[in-house]
Amino acid sequence: MNLLPVEDAITAILKRVPEPIAETVELAVAAGRVLLQPVIATHDQPPFNASAMDGYAMRAADVVDGHTLKLIGTSQAGAGFPGSVGEGEAVRIFTGAPVPAGADTVIMQEEAVADGGFVSFTVPARLGHSVRPLGNDFAKGQVLVEAGVRLAPMQLAVAAAANAATLQVAKRPCVSLLATGDELVLPGSVVGTDQIVASNSSGLRPLLIPYAETVIDHGIARDTRDELRSKLDEVFASQPDIVITTGGASVGDHDIVRDILLELGVTLDFWKINMRPGKPLMFGTRGKTLVFGLPGNPVSAMVTALVFIRPALRQWLGYPEPMLWRLPLAAPTPPNSARRHFMRAQLVHTPTGPELLPIPQTDSGHTSSLARADMLIVQPGGDPGQQAGAIVEALPLDYF
Repeated sequence: MNLLPVEDAITAILKRVPEPIAETVELAVAAGRVLLQPVIATHDQPPFNASAMDGYAMRAADVVDGHTLKLIGTSQAGAGFPGSVGEGEAVRIFTGAPVPAGADTVIMQEEAVADGGFVSFTVPARLGHSVRPLGNDFAKGQVLVEAGVRLAPMQLAVAAAANAATLQVAKRPCVSLLATGDELVLPGSVVGTDQIVASNSSGLRPLLIPYAETVIDHGIARDTRDELRSKLDEVFASQPDIVITTGGASVGDHDIVRDILLELGVTLDFWKINMRPGKPLMFGTRGKTLVFGLPGNPVSAMVTALVFIRPALRQWLGYPEPMLWRLPLAAPTPPNSARRHFMRAQLVHTPTGPELLPIPQTDSGHTSSLARADMLIVQPGGDPGQQAGAIVEALPLDYF
């Protein structure tokens, strides 16, 4: 069987991803969600000319040599001065308060000398100084947050300022995980001499949860047809949007996941990718459910999830996939085989800027080296190796 190029596999997966579906959520729980309908201002902000300082509001033209202005009132936030400022008059004003009609300038209190009912200033007036004009922040009808933006604190703050109590965001998929293998035991178990601790679901769940409504871990299925079929029946009965299995995707005698998935009505789009780590990757569908069969080796499982599942989830939410980084190498890379290599690397900071330090470890079960990595250098198949300083493409591990 020919190995499918990485780009072709990603294209095939993204064709199966449904269009984003909108749902309404309250502003208080919208953090981290992806906006589907833009936030549009329904009013001007500020809704009046506002003072940027504690001080005095007056007409700039009245602040001349020998001036003394009569104080006629106070304007404070939430209780503006109801009248207007005329020639030779001033109003005590506080930050955020409406600038009274007739006034065009504010001078801060540290530059004022108040004496009884009068005030004078130690600096000349600058027309419009310390006045935030009506609509200075945003104007009615202005798009404040574009669709397709992940809502972080700053976007939520401006949405609140725009008086948006609810937001239209992308509905997140429900994901189910199932690990397979006779040798696996759960973290915290007593580990036998022929057993290993299952780690794939512990890494995949936090990788996927920012994009998902739920990520349900269905535990471990043993390498028997009856148990694997029973476990997968249980998984599909919960009607998840995405099913992810790990292990049993290769060609060994105990690698039966592919056969059971086919028996359960999964249509496979492809199997085996021209990459390392992670060649034995399966992808297909069962009705509206997307099904990913990831390799069992933990580095392969995490890398294939990063390369294939994360872009699918981002598209599901209407969130664009970021461009690959382009950075110089801090050390040479070795020659590559015919398969695209996603090489572990550390992001190091140097006096001339960030660089990528390749991690020489390539074993697909070597989790400690992946834990030290910040990036995956994307090394083309047949690459002769690059010298230190060469610019290469890299995929960051830790991003939304």
